[in-house]
Amino acid sequence: MNWDFKNAKELLDLCQEHNMPISEVMIKREMQLGEVSRESIRDRVDKCLRIMNVAVDKAISDPVKSMGGLLGGEANKMRHLDESKRICGSTIYGAIMSALAVAETNASMGVIVAAPTAGSAGVLPAVILSLYENEDISMDTLRRGLVNASAIGYIITRNGSVSGAEAGCQAEVGSACAMAASALVEMMGGTPEQCCNAASVALSNLLGLVCDPVRGLVEVPCQTRNAIGAVGAYTAAQLALADIGINIPLDEMVQITFDVGRALPESLRETAKGGCAIAPTICAMCSKEAALDKARKFM
Repeated sequence: MNWDFKNAKELLDLCQEHNMPISEVMIKREMQLGEVSRESIRDRVDKCLRIMNVAVDKAISDPVKSMGGLLGGEANKMRHLDESKRICGSTIYGAIMSALAVAETNASMGVIVAAPTAGSAGVLPAVILSLYENEDISMDTLRRGLVNASAIGYIITRNGSVSGAEAGCQAEVGSACAMAASALVEMMGGTPEQCCNAASVALSNLLGLVCDPVRGLVEVPCQTRNAIGAVGAYTAAQLALADIGINIPLDEMVQITFDVGRALPESLRETAKGGCAIAPTICAMCSKEAALDKARKFM
């Protein structure tokens, strides 16, 4: 039996033929193509989950300044926000805080899991770990959520792009949002079709999102976009579980996202030449910091 698949249609065909969730098909694919055992895959998944946990906890409990100096302490601020001002439920609130935390850890050269990239690494762990911590979810279900997300990430990478330089932030945070949305649906007992619908909705909701890092660093506005991506994943998953969607197959949405990304001007694809990167306030701040750095060399 060939467990390989090249797109969402082939994945769903395998799921339907064998009455399996996406995660199980992905596990069988990895066992067959990688010639590894189920136990080996579980160990790798657990390692990723441990790294994700540490990346979240580190920034929340012991915040440090990022390499570029633009981030530091945001997740800790969320942690200590007065409960009277928390307008989200505990699961969503936790996801927002965790997404900020992983982005901080990444920007301060901490260890993260690129899921699918470093710049979008906060979305997936924020979503699946928050669900695990706040809902009645087993460890095995958490593992399957991560494996499910990897299948969606593989499909997008093979048929589209997860590179901000190639297709904008929609290719990074958008893809992470799609992966997380699909993972949520399977973790909550949804069908493979609903998983792919959630991924499609997630991509459509962030379609056209530009990549405009301030000073060319993966800090601002990347951090808050990770938080938006996490919340977007919950929205897309909830819609899919209610069988509400835009009726565009995931394969078509991946191609649409890629086409839109290639249509973005160079200034909006990780060059720091447009969007938030050229905001007057940001430019003035960067000029001031550059002048201070120059002065320090002669002190």
